[in-house]
Amino acid sequence: MLTAFARAFKTPDLRKKLLFTLGIIVVYRVGTHIPIPGVDYRNVQTCIDNAQANQGLFGLVNMFSGGALLQITIFALGIMPYITASIILQLLTVVIPRLEALKKEGQAGTAKITQYTRYLTIALAILQGTGLVATARSGALFQGCPVASQIVPDQSIFVTITMVITMTAGTAAVMWLGELITDRGIGNGMSILMFISIAATFPSALWAIKQEGSLAGGWIEFGTVILVGFAMVGLVVFVEQAQRRIPVQYAKRMIGRRSYGGTSTYIPLKVNQAGVIPVIFASSLLYIPALIAQFAGGTSGWKTWIEQHFVKGDHPYYIATYFLLIVFFAFFYVAISFNPEEVADNMKKYGGFIPGIRAGRPTAEYLSYVLNRITWPGSLYLGLIALVPTMALAGFGANQNFPFGGTSILIIVGVGLETVKQIESQLQQRNYEGFLR
Repeated sequence: MLTAFARAFKTPDLRKKLLFTLGIIVVYRVGTHIPIPGVDYRNVQTCIDNAQANQGLFGLVNMFSGGALLQITIFALGIMPYITASIILQLLTVVIPRLEALKKEGQAGTAKITQYTRYLTIALAILQGTGLVATARSGALFQGCPVASQIVPDQSIFVTITMVITMTAGTAAVMWLGELITDRGIGNGMSILMFISIAATFPSALWAIKQEGSLAGGWIEFGTVILVGFAMVGLVVFVEQAQRRIPVQYAKRMIGRRSYGGTSTYIPLKVNQAGVIPVIFASSLLYIPALIAQFAGGTSGWKTWIEQHFVKGDHPYYIATYFLLIVFFAFFYVAISFNPEEVADNMKKYGGFIPGIRAGRPTAEYLSYVLNRITWPGSLYLGLIALVPTMALAGFGANQNFPFGGTSILIIVGVGLETVKQIESQLQQRNYEGFLR
């Protein structure tokens, strides 16, 4: 693999792409440490060092921003508004006929949907930025910090608007940086920035586990977490690469004097067809009750019940609901992202058929049957992986300090595999050996 890296840097155009990608990553990481106007940075650091952040509400967004959210920097919202906008547009494509027609128009329609995604990203950034500023002003961003209410000393309208505009502009800049990587660098830009944001939190989380450990100065807990991390990476790689290949045969057709078709191929159906989307959906949905309880006044019975069962994240009710939501959203997302009837119609149109299965409706029913069977183990796998931080809570006592779990490990492994495949394809185009021999 090191030899492949050396050959990649010896190729001028590939070296240029790699260095450009690294440069954008450096710019992004610098932006995650520049505080926005109107924030007392010293008080923010005091709260981060001495108080426990409200991980139940902001842990996911903070992870996607590389820790910039809790530091209230210009890239505090990170890539999360773009992810949310992309998911919303993907769901609306199934519901709204106009968007579905645009999707079928090819490159021009895709460019239009991308433009809509950008507009929605800015709107969500304004909404989320306003919520973050309001939370920081009220002191609810950190729990148990004596100076939490002094993070934003000047609470005038002008300062508030300036903070929201700055964070919105930061989100637009992150979106632009991601698109630059996609156009001129290596890999998918948004995925690369997401990968960097999550990986940047690993060293501090691992060191916190070592410091909080009690066995042999914390080194036993530290080593155990490393071993669990390697085991989980191996499991995730195994499942993410697993697929059911359905053979497809194309009949020969005579057009003029030439013969077309007669080839054999396959339809790859992944075990985890939905990716990390069900985990994000379930996490976001479970944050809503905690968010309502956070801003609700008084000490009513329903608020106390939500705080006891859905805020800390280690209650059996929370675990069961989280697991069931992941399984449900896995089937839901697969149902809207893969249309067996459309695939069967396209196969029939071009003379393709599955051996032993009639073309048309029987093919669609067979694809649905296979997809449902492989989605069950995929959804259960997602649920178990997502619950690893909760299980680590019992062993290490710090849910937010366990890095190898849930969304983070799925995204890091998925983006890493995809980026390696792209570099490998670039090397193979130049008659070099790739990473995988």
